[in-house]
Amino acid sequence: MSETRQPLLLGRRVVVTGMAGAGKSTFSRELAARTGLPLVYLDLYRWDPGWVRKSADEFREVQQVLLAGEEWIVDGNVAIDLRVVRADSVVFLDTPWWLCARRAFMRGLRRRRPPLPDGCDDTLRRRLRDEWWLVWRIWLGRRSERDLELGYLSRHEKHVVLHVLRSKREARELLEGLPRAGVGP
Repeated sequence: MSETRQPLLLGRRVVVTGMAGAGKSTFSRELAARTGLPLVYLDLYRWDPGWVRKSADEFREVQQVLLAGEEWIVDGNVAIDLRVVRADSVVFLDTPWWLCARRAFMRGLRRRRPPLPDGCDDTLRRRLRDEWWLVWRIWLGRRSERDLELGYLSRHEKHVVLHVLRSKREARELLEGLPRAGVGP
């Protein structure tokens, strides 16, 4: 454990997951600001310059290095098995599929996105293609993705605390219940 900080309600290693468009990046940023834990956006490490996707094996190796630390919040959906075995808790954003699809559609129109990897330019064409492709993926997975992920996570309940948040209100309540970074008990 670094310094003499108090253990957090969520622990020191937190996975934030959920369907694309669920609000993972927004929640993760707020959680990091609240707790002072370092935030890792997996999407920053998924791509090499020029939008070249790392191979699955290479990306798993990168994640193993990122997850070797004792403190982190990890935002992303790829290779959840690597994250869960090291995590203290998982926050699953159980956002309705139609809201996830709407957010992905709107994100394609806006310039505001999570940080991008170095050497990966953000163009309107790319944004529309990527985000609107997510709308299709969300539609296809709307009935199965949630159940598959929650089923997987439930098999790890002996060592990971699972928080399923079904609304913005529940997310806000969880965040407000945490002590602020640098503030003792």
